Amino acid sequence: MPYRADSDDLFALPGMSRVAPKAGFPQHELFAEVAYEIVHDELMLDGVSRMNLATFCSTWVDDQARRLMAESLDKNIVDKDEYPQTAELERRCVRMIADLWRCPDPATTHGTSTTGSSEAAMLGGLAAKFRWRQRGGTGTPNFVCGPVQVCWEKFARYFDVEIRRIPLRGDRLTMHPDDVAAYCDERTIMVVPTFGQTFTGLFEDVAGISRALDQLQEVSGLDIPIHVDAASGGFLAPFTAPDLVWDFRLPRVKSINASGHKTGLAPLGVGWAIWREAADLPAELIFDVDYLGGSVGTFNLNFSRPGGQAIAQYYEFIRLGRTGYARVQSAIYRAARHLAAGLRDLGVFEMIHDGDPHRGITAVAWRSSGDPGFNLYDLSDRLRSRGWLIAAYPLPADREHETIMRAVIRHGFTVDMADLLVADFDRCLKQLARHPFSTSLTRQEAGGFTHSATAVVPDEQIEPA
Repeated sequence: MPYRADSDDLFALPGMSRVAPKAGFPQHELFAEVAYEIVHDELMLDGVSRMNLATFCSTWVDDQARRLMAESLDKNIVDKDEYPQTAELERRCVRMIADLWRCPDPATTHGTSTTGSSEAAMLGGLAAKFRWRQRGGTGTPNFVCGPVQVCWEKFARYFDVEIRRIPLRGDRLTMHPDDVAAYCDERTIMVVPTFGQTFTGLFEDVAGISRALDQLQEVSGLDIPIHVDAASGGFLAPFTAPDLVWDFRLPRVKSINASGHKTGLAPLGVGWAIWREAADLPAELIFDVDYLGGSVGTFNLNFSRPGGQAIAQYYEFIRLGRTGYARVQSAIYRAARHLAAGLRDLGVFEMIHDGDPHRGITAVAWRSSGDPGFNLYDLSDRLRSRGWLIAAYPLPADREHETIMRAVIRHGFTVDMADLLVADFDRCLKQLARHPFSTSLTRQEAGGFTHSATAVVPDEQIEPA
């Protein structure tokens, strides 16, 4: 008997009387409404994405972007012959970003959309490796970096490149220019500063690193290029700290990657790789494909990809322009500074990054000051009970004994939400003081989890908001 939406109750249909298929491929079909409701209801167990301050990715888009995404579900961005206007919008984005990052000639340089900044970073690394081979490089190449996102570890492992990670020393939390030269040699294909470090949100000194490499070339003859990982900072500094020199204004910077779905305000699933000049992307990395209806040049790690994200990115660029991006990004920084001030006033935290647009991205990072009687994993766990996901983790190499927390402030997070979060911090701190955990474990002792194995305090014991 067919399902009649006007008379049959959805939750009384046969498919609702069984558990959802989990182990093997299901034998029988379900009404679309039933299948939808099963999936919809299970997803209610996920957290609220806008309260996830651990992620860097967009969690808010407007209705027009959503409509464009829905209208573009069937567009394969790689099939440029079938979808020429989608390809044109991608090309426009490349030229716009090249202009934003001060390419010498934005109209002629190479660039591409990707599935995210990780793929874009790997394309930048591959181009550097191929350029090094063209110059006569032999043996196992290497690249030099500070604390980096895991995509660079993947690049090193997948493409047989040695990663030379400069350890943190003293009170430094980023790669410092005066440490770079000691790690470079004739097999170094690039130095990778992070413009918006994952651990703390701080900008690394790209201009200072460039000067250090200039000095190295003067004394050794080594001409080592820079690839900037601007996953988060690439769509912030041009609008909120335009005096910071980190981009193609530095001749040594040959390529930059960024994530459109982070501070670029696009929906999840788009990144960008841009080269300073066309010659900086070796021709060997470009493949001509002729079985999609016409000759297509591609230089991505992925092939078939949805076009909606790049289309929505173009929509955001023309909707906001430079003035709009400056207004929106400045508002996010204001929310970050407001949150930092509120956390500082609690008296138990030392700020590492307070949301200063000249020092880092729209994030706040802090450590405990003194001995508050609990560790930050405990606090992260307690905040989770209020719906907030805020990461607690150790610092990287040579500082792993230090634990910090970081909140990434994104489009959609307001000053009012910052006040609500600070109130929850205060509530959770009082809860931890009244009910100290019987066991506070480090991340390593807890088997790698980012919160401690603790006694659970019922939520009803927490003061109401």
